[in-house]
Amino acid sequence: MMWTHFLTILSEVQVSELNLKKRLLASSVFAGAALAAAAALPAYAQDADEDVIAVAEVDGEEASVQQTIVVTGSLIPQSGNLVETSPVTSLGSADFDVRGVVRAEDMINALPQAFGAQGSALANGATGTASVNLRGLGASRTLTLLNGRRLPYGSLNTAAPDINFIPAAMVKKVDILTGGASATYGSDAVSGVVNFVLDTDFEGVRLEGNYSFYQHDNSNSYIQDILGGFAADNPSQFTVPDGSTSDGESVDITAAFGGKLDNGRGHVMGFASFQNTKEVLQANRDYSQCALSTTNGGNDFTCAGSSTNQFTNILDLGSNLPTGLWARVDPTTNEFVERNFVSDTFNYNPYNHFQRPNERYSFGTFANYDINPYVNAYGEFMFMDNQTNSQIAPSGVFGYGVTGGNGGINCDNPFLSAQQVDFICTSRGAAGDDIAGIGDVLFLRRNVEGGNRNNDIRHTTYRGVIGLQGTIGDSPWGYDISAVYANVHRSEVYNNDLSISKLSKALYAVDDGTGNIVCAVNADADPNNDDAACAPYDIFSGAGPSDAAVNYIVNPLFRDGDVKQTVVTAKTFADLADYGVVSPMAEEGIKVAFGVEYRRDSLDSNPDSNFQSGDGAGQGGPTNPIAGSQEVYDYFAEVNAPLIEGYEGVESLGVDLAYRRSNYDAVSSDAYKIGVEYAPVEDIRFRGSFQRAVRAANIFELFSTQSIGLFDLTQGSNGIYDPCAGTTPTATAAQCANTGVTAAQYGSIADNPAGQFNTLTGGNPDLEPETADTYTIGFVATPSMIPGLTVSLDYFDITVEDLVGTVPQELALDTCLETGDTFFCSLVNRGNGGTLWAGQTGYIVATNINTGSLSTSGFDLLASYALDLDARGGIDFDYVGTMLESLETKPLPNSTGADIFDCVGYYGGSCASGGGTEVANGASPEYRHKASMTWADAEGLFSVTGTWRHFSEVEIAGGDDGTINGVLDAQNYFDLSGSWNATDYMSLRLGVNNVLDEDPPLSSVVGTAPGNGNTYPQVYDALGRYIFMGATFDF
Repeated sequence: MMWTHFLTILSEVQVSELNLKKRLLASSVFAGAALAAAAALPAYAQDADEDVIAVAEVDGEEASVQQTIVVTGSLIPQSGNLVETSPVTSLGSADFDVRGVVRAEDMINALPQAFGAQGSALANGATGTASVNLRGLGASRTLTLLNGRRLPYGSLNTAAPDINFIPAAMVKKVDILTGGASATYGSDAVSGVVNFVLDTDFEGVRLEGNYSFYQHDNSNSYIQDILGGFAADNPSQFTVPDGSTSDGESVDITAAFGGKLDNGRGHVMGFASFQNTKEVLQANRDYSQCALSTTNGGNDFTCAGSSTNQFTNILDLGSNLPTGLWARVDPTTNEFVERNFVSDTFNYNPYNHFQRPNERYSFGTFANYDINPYVNAYGEFMFMDNQTNSQIAPSGVFGYGVTGGNGGINCDNPFLSAQQVDFICTSRGAAGDDIAGIGDVLFLRRNVEGGNRNNDIRHTTYRGVIGLQGTIGDSPWGYDISAVYANVHRSEVYNNDLSISKLSKALYAVDDGTGNIVCAVNADADPNNDDAACAPYDIFSGAGPSDAAVNYIVNPLFRDGDVKQTVVTAKTFADLADYGVVSPMAEEGIKVAFGVEYRRDSLDSNPDSNFQSGDGAGQGGPTNPIAGSQEVYDYFAEVNAPLIEGYEGVESLGVDLAYRRSNYDAVSSDAYKIGVEYAPVEDIRFRGSFQRAVRAANIFELFSTQSIGLFDLTQGSNGIYDPCAGTTPTATAAQCANTGVTAAQYGSIADNPAGQFNTLTGGNPDLEPETADTYTIGFVATPSMIPGLTVSLDYFDITVEDLVGTVPQELALDTCLETGDTFFCSLVNRGNGGTLWAGQTGYIVATNINTGSLSTSGFDLLASYALDLDARGGIDFDYVGTMLESLETKPLPNSTGADIFDCVGYYGGSCASGGGTEVANGASPEYRHKASMTWADAEGLFSVTGTWRHFSEVEIAGGDDGTINGVLDAQNYFDLSGSWNATDYMSLRLGVNNVLDEDPPLSSVVGTAPGNGNTYPQVYDALGRYIFMGATFDF
């Protein structure tokens, strides 16, 4: 059995009255590597359960005050020597300043414990949100809190909360608890908890501004040589970015105020912020300018793209064209000729966003007031309006014809030249008004005239909290009763997509008998099918379509809906020492907490008729409405018992116990925790814990309508994605027959060069909750012989059973090919021409079920050392590293052998797609670290921080095959920042992340979301140097 333990220690932050900056001293443990800049040198504390703050010197000595605070990972407010057995890592507000980030996602994702998730660097497949994915177990298994209370679903298409809602400038600290915590917080706290704590006690007036941008020197000679060759042959599709480029500018402004009310009986704080971020296009980086593929047996990169080109490509699934399977339009002669797979492939990368543009407004107010000595009323209200745009390449005729997805063309189409009629019609015995090639002949033509597809996404979020807290008379019992209501409204307009039904009408062009080319629906004898707006669409000549035709076929799609959450919680807690409930060998009493909670989540997603019908040519299938709700009643209790304190050999020994019962509409679950803390001496402390966590299936997993979507297959070394496609398939005829390939189709099935294939997905209302067991064990050492040194080592093991997911599409296909197993082969449905992508008749089934298991284990090592240089200031050294031992997915309960895949040290394939789960980490380095060194002068006026971020190499899923995609090399990034307290009221900061402008690791098999631009931008630095500057004014 594996053990894990995330140990936390006491943090001490010292502050001089003359300094606006806080400087970390001896006992700090930092869980993030970026340290000390702007407003305070950060304390990455473990178990920040006691703030000891040094205030102004009095008679040459420092006076200190102790503050009671609420600890993430416990329901019991704590002070004194009580410590938690669950690991909590804290990032201070200065950690945001030292990295210059204005988005919460950028700070969290920089930690070794966090893996790639939804964020601003994704375009195709982006939700418009940002989420947290702790330990690589998926964002839906990470519980996100704001001031200790859970956030609602992030959007209409993701259950993971949107941390764009978090105002980065107002964050006081971020507590990160890794491991199960459902006994404390309820469902979803499987891999951990992230608690954003805002500075609701702020007093004064503050104005903070930040400006940042990316700068990159395009100097990748290897990629530029490849681009140069393609640009020479096809200059309309390829360019060679060269020299310096600057883009992605971001402006963030926040104003805040706060003060006491009624002689200190109350407090009010408010803020307002504005953020505007500009786009970055993949066209502006040499390594992302084209979609990479491989050549020379997989040993070199080349440029690839989509078969849906600017000039029409023709795919005959029956290979009955004079040129066989493929042909194309020659725009100079208006004839059909053999396809050239270099020049007749569309380079879609330059159009795609590498960073989405974003504009966000937010404000909030926080207030509390002592009604009497026993009752404190409090309230919070926050609002966010966040608009982003996700842009990808123009839409097109993605394998359609006059019969829609069944293709075909009428032989009397006046746009066809005589040669083209002979090529398609005469050669197969069709003529006149016959429709040739129904079910076989598909046309692929990019609608470049209509502009890029872009999805305007707007999230408007309201969240309010009201509550009462205090003590029950003069008893030791405290209470906290609160109600939370949140509403996330999403509206989106998908622009410049094409209507399949209108395409079919516009492609079906005829002569009206007077020499005018019109749509056939307006020339036939049936007046009921007339469409006065229909304009014939010419995709067969170099002239291209008319403006009227483009305007007709372009059809925006709309979706609108709400996510709502209501949470009502009542809890009470006490230190039973007042009743004499104290261990005879301990000084502190046993502490307890218990309570009840009601939560209701609801979702109502309303796509328009075009979305629902699947009429959008570039959507890959319909977007169905979702409506549903989920209610849960929780009962919980927690006990924290110091057993022995202050004895020789047992400085402290204590236990934590917690339990929660959750009753849902159709299922119930139990979560519990057992933790032990033992310190033989003050210099070292050991902790261990076991937690049973749960995650109930969310509304999407329960109620999503089954529909066709897209997934990525892994490209083979021969450049083919589908093992049964191409003239020389990698799978045998017998293997392909298992998947439904006929003897006539074998060797003539068209592959999709974009690597995207159809999948049938959808919900299941009978899903059972996931259960997860977390084991932890470790120690924290603060040796008194080396003042200022702290080291912690923790081993963690998390296993999730009854995983809510699907049978991975690639696993289903591969297992069917290799074994012919009836179950797996039933999931593979070959469509037109044996393909899994040409139209919606071919797909792999991947609907939700309780499948196998997901597990991870490894070590966290943290170390810090604070060196006091007296008059020369002080230096803080900090390190946090994570070594993964396993990140294993067992797709089905009976999976064995190669079907079980461990993603530690791998990328791509099932390790990128999630293997049937929503987990999509992209790359999972075996080892990551952040190490930093900060110098601050003795007066606290200046500080300089240098940070080294390291990612170990990863191999392609299945192991390094010796090809160019075989390994993504280890990455090292160096960051530098500095701050200056110019006056008592003004501080300035400046910095550069990725100082050396390292290119990201490249691969042709990263796919989309989490892949983008031939790399994983939510994992690696993908855009070059990040240059930032900021100022804070306190009045």
